[in-house]
Order: sequence, then C-alpha cells, then structure tokens
Amino acid sequence: MKIPIEEERLIERVLVVLRLAEENGLEPGAMEELPPEKLREQGINQHTLAQARGFLLFLDEIPGGFLIYRAWGDEQIIYANRGLLHLFGCDTVGELRALTGSSFKGLVYPEDLEAVEASIYRQIRENDDRLDYVEYRIRRKDGMLRRMEDYGHFVRSRSMGDFFYVFLGDATEKHERRERERLSLQSVALEKDREMQKLIQRYDAERALIDQEYLRRLEVIEGLSINYESILYADLDMDQVLPYRLSLRTQPMFESRFSLRVYSAYTAEYVQRWVHPEDRQRVLRMTSIGYIREKLAQNPSYYLNYRVLTEKETQYLQLRIVAVGEGENRCAQVVLGFRSVDEEFRREMEQKQILAQALTNANLAVTAKNTFLSNMSHDMRTPLNAILGFAQLAKRGLGSPQEVLGYLERIEASGRQLFDLISKVLELANMEAEQFCALEVECALRDIAQEVYDSLRLQAQEKNIAFTVQIGPLRHETIFSDPEKLRQLLTYLVNNAITYTLPEGRVTVCIEEQNEMPGPYIPYRIRVQDTGIGIEKDFLERIFEPFSREKSTTLSGVHGVGLGLSIVKNIVDLMGGSIEVQSTPNEGSTFTVELNFRVQQEAPPPPSQAAGTPPVRSRSILVAEDNEINLEIAKELLQMNGFSVDTAQNGSVALEKVRCAAPGQYDAILMDLQMPVMDGWQAAAEIRKLPNPLLAGIPIIAVSANSLREDVRRSMECGMNAHLPKPIDIDEIVRQIDALAPHR
Repeated sequence: MKIPIEEERLIERVLVVLRLAEENGLEPGAMEELPPEKLREQGINQHTLAQARGFLLFLDEIPGGFLIYRAWGDEQIIYANRGLLHLFGCDTVGELRALTGSSFKGLVYPEDLEAVEASIYRQIRENDDRLDYVEYRIRRKDGMLRRMEDYGHFVRSRSMGDFFYVFLGDATEKHERRERERLSLQSVALEKDREMQKLIQRYDAERALIDQEYLRRLEVIEGLSINYESILYADLDMDQVLPYRLSLRTQPMFESRFSLRVYSAYTAEYVQRWVHPEDRQRVLRMTSIGYIREKLAQNPSYYLNYRVLTEKETQYLQLRIVAVGEGENRCAQVVLGFRSVDEEFRREMEQKQILAQALTNANLAVTAKNTFLSNMSHDMRTPLNAILGFAQLAKRGLGSPQEVLGYLERIEASGRQLFDLISKVLELANMEAEQFCALEVECALRDIAQEVYDSLRLQAQEKNIAFTVQIGPLRHETIFSDPEKLRQLLTYLVNNAITYTLPEGRVTVCIEEQNEMPGPYIPYRIRVQDTGIGIEKDFLERIFEPFSREKSTTLSGVHGVGLGLSIVKNIVDLMGGSIEVQSTPNEGSTFTVELNFRVQQEAPPPPSQAAGTPPVRSRSILVAEDNEINLEIAKELLQMNGFSVDTAQNGSVALEKVRCAAPGQYDAILMDLQMPVMDGWQAAAEIRKLPNPLLAGIPIIAVSANSLREDVRRSMECGMNAHLPKPIDIDEIVRQIDALAPHR
C-alpha cells in the first residue's frame, strides 16, 4: 500500500529541512540555525521547522536504527538516527559517513550487497510499494560482523525524488538461535529414522508458512516505527493529542489518523478501557500533564510499564514519553510511544523463578550439609568415646587379662566402625571430585560373589543370620566388566542387609542371567533380599540420597551416615544399569540391580591346586615405614604370622637394602607412601630399574592411608603389585603375599 498523503508531506518537509541543513554545513539537530530566507524559499515556516525537529528528536529516541537514503545512483545517505550510529559502533554521523562512504551500498557487507538490492527491488515490483524486508550483514567500526533486519519503504516524491526510509534492528542473536535450531534438527535427523526426517520436513514447512504469514503482516504495518504499536504527539499547553500511528487498542479512540483529541480525556478513556485495574491509578498519575512536565524537566524522556487486558490474557506494555519541544517549552510538546514488552517481562519473571529455585536448592544444600555435619559429629564421637573409654578401663584392669581382652575387642570393633565411616565419606567425596569410568576387563561373576560371601560371612554368623548366595545357572561364567566396582556394589548391598537384619534373620543373594539380547551383551539380575527392619514408604524416595537416614543412629541403634546406598547408586549409574527397592516395615527389603555385561565363550578352567595342599607362605618381608608406631604394629603382626621382618625408615633406605640384598633374601616388600627423603612411589620406581631382574621383580605392596583412586593408579604406574589401605588388615596382607609370591 502507498503512504498516506499527510505522512508523505511530513517526510518531504523533513527531507527539505535535512537538505538545507546539509547544504549549509549544519547537523540535523542545529536546523534552527538555517537562514530564514532559505526556509522561505522552500515554503518552510517556523511551525513546520518545529514539527520537523520534533520528528527527528523522536527518531533519535526510538530503539533500533532509522535511515533515509536516495533510491538511485550512488544511493546517498540522507539521514541516520543515533540508534543506527550505535549499531555501527560510531559516535558521530561523520564517522558513519566515513565508514560507509555515505552510501547505502557502503553500509551493506560487500558479499551481501547484490542479493540485498535485488531482493529490495523485486519486493517493490511485486508488492506494489508495500513494506519490504531483507536480512544482511554489516561490518561495524570495530571490525565485528553483525546481522541486520531491514524493514524499508520506497517513496516516490514529487519534490524530493525517489528515496527509501528504513528501520534496522540487530538480528545477530536471533539468526544464531535459528541456526542452532537448524543444526540441532539436522543432528537429530542423522540419528533418527526416515519417520523422524518426515517430522523435520513437516516442521520446516510449517516454519515457512509462519514466516510467510509474518511477512504478510509486516506488509500492512503503517507508520515510521516497527517497534511501537502506537505513536502519539501531545501538546500539553493545548491539552491536545494527535495520533501518528494507531494500534487495535487506540484506533477506536480516534476518528482517523491525524485527528485531534483532548489529551486528558483520551488518557482517562484509555486507562479505563484497557489498563489492568490494579495499574490504573499509577498510569493515570504518571501520564498526567503535571507529572509529565515534572519528569521531563529532569530528563529528556522516561517510561513506565503496565498491564493491559485482552480477551485471552493479561499483557505487558511499555509507554515511553519523550520531550520534543524547544527552549522553555521543551516539556510542552511530547511524543508518546507504546510498545509491547510482554516477552521481555515474562522472560524476566522466568529468570526470577529460576533464581528463586536456585536459592531454594542452595538452602536445601545448606540443610543437607548441616544434617551431615550433625550426623558425622555424633557418629564419629560415639566410637571415639568408646575407644578412649575402654582404653582407660583397660589400663585400670591390667590385673585381669580376661577383662582387658574384652576391652581390647571393643576398642577394635569401635576402631573398625570409625574406619568404615571415614572410608565411605572419602570414597563418596572422591566420586564427586573425579571423572569416573567403568572398566571392561575379563572377570568371573561367581568368583566375585564368593569373595563378597567370604568377607561378610563372619559378620552374619556373629548375629546368627542365615546368609546364602544363589548363583545361576549361568550360561556365561566369564564376563567383561569392572570387577572392583562389582565387588564394591555387592559388598555395600549385603553389608546393608546384614546390618539392618535382626538376629535369627535371613539374607539371600541371587545372581541370575537373563535372556540373551541381540549383540554381545547379556542382562544380569542381582537381588539382595533380607528379613530386616524394613523401610517406610515415605523414605524410599530419598533412600539413595547422600547423608540420608530414615532414623538417627541414636533411635535406630545402627551406626552410619547413610552413604553406602548412595555409593551403590553411583556405581549402578556409572555402569549403565538400574536399581530398584521394595520394602515393608518389620518384614524386610529387596534391592534389585539390573546390569548388562559383555560376554565371551568360556575358556577351559585352569587346573586346580591339589586338595589339601596349602600355599607355601613367604618368610622374609622388608617393611618400609617412617612412623615408629605403625612400624612396630606391622612388625609384631607379621612375626605373629610366621614372617621374618627387616625394616627401613624411608624409601631411600629401602632402595639401598634391596640393591645390596642377595637374590631371594626378600620375598616381598610392604611400602608406605608418605615418607621423608624418598617416598614410596619413588622407591618402587627405582627398585624396578635395578639391573638384577631377581631384585627388580620382588613383589611390592603399597600399604598407606592414601587410598583414593588417583593414589592407587599412581602406585600401579610406579610398578607396585597391589595397594592396601591403612589401618593394617593382617589377613588381607597375608592373602596378597600368598597370591604374589606363591613360589617362594
């Protein structure tokens, strides 16, 4: 559609004033300095000049860029507002003209120019002078490329010739978002089947229809601003308002465009008709003539946000009021622009909700931390109190060996309880701090289950609990998995079952191989069932959360900070499995784990050792330990188990003793890690470099309080054969020596 006659005349008068300002070397803002005779020659009076100046001031206030340029020839730039300077990173119009050669052709990125101009003139021909729309890139003054949206209108003026006026907005983020969406859809299309591809094509078709509808709507947009739905000019001295552009809300309130109304009457009607009841008093006050004058006396513009009522929902609008008068009457003439801020406001509300949720989560984290510290304080002090108390009783009862023995057994039990608590806390912290991955090495599920049974059988016997393990039948004895994590998972589940099962109860472990799946993986089910105290339904939802316990240690009589099942859940998730729990209070619980293991054909079993032939135990051990108490304990325990013991106070001494030893003098080395002069890792690495292979190959077992995964990995990299945590478990040390040095 063509521009209305009134608006075309206004633009022509503005262009005449701009041309006169340019011919006289004046900036657009200094047009009042134009010679009166020049203005009279062009038929421009003071009222017209003030109207043009107010119009240009308004253009400087609108968001985004505004540009007027000649339609033919070198496409010379006639006018650019402050918003356009901002888009190009320029401070003055002179900088913009220097950057672009004062031409629209210099404004567009060269690679886009030909397509842009072809699109503009094609749309002019096809759309009968309606609004045209193009996208292109620009290069800012700082060299940065940005993508622009261009809404232009072609005007054929009798007095000024042909020209374009254009509104520009930065669409870089919008373009990048659409590009990310497109790439994301392409990625999905590559992974999904042809049906998904059809859905994507349907989405593209619907998006194209939406874009076409959007362009059709743009064609009917009138006026000079793409960002404002209504633009009004008000003379506060005259209490009059004149519409430049009308929306669906404001159009019924005027007879036609450029028809005058009483400003105060219009404001009262608008507020009563459209504004949300809760915002009406505020909007009336902030749009009153007295308030406008007061605010504009301090700043050239101000805005207010408010809600409007529609048939479907409440929307948010922003009214910006700009002073465009001159001199002392600067605040008497104003422009009012109404634009929708519904999307921005709702985004802000969503952000506030996100922040509120983050605050809630942070408070929950603080509560969880405080609960954990409270539990830790209680559960650490309880065994510590027992250790210190029984130690004092043992001192007083030295005359009764049997009584002292009972105290020592209780000290040992409390020490193991404290050690288990600390180990679990460190293990969970290590899981959260490191990036874990599950290994796939050859192992036997039956052997792992047997090891777990052997390690926990005595604990079940002490409570007279019937503890059984049912395996199979297994079609695949050998699997590929992470044996250490499997052992850990089973140990925690079974230990949890034994701990919460009363004497005379029953704990059953079932390991079953499920039906085969296509491919090399087979599903296995591990079920741990007990007849224990059970779990309340409300707590089942939080049972795998760290530091969570249904009852405190004091109420339940069972020690622990609720970390074992959290570790189990982490292991199951890491191995790509699932875990479920069913429980009835006072009847028992059942934990079911589903895991998929890669399998292979079973190899023939190795020849077993003749029945009744015990392993030949090594007899000579070198212990490297800098702590005198730990060294004394290790020496006594090893000698009680039939070993002869030599000692070294640090890694350097241990290295020298091995270098000077005869082959076969030492059957194994127990190596602490944190030692002065030379630590255990360095000593092990140097021993492996000795020229005599019989000395360089002596089995080395790390025995250290450094028990994190990184410590174990470093021990293996330095050539050690095994890594055991402190405090010393003499039975485990003997088993490791028998396994590593059976020939000795």
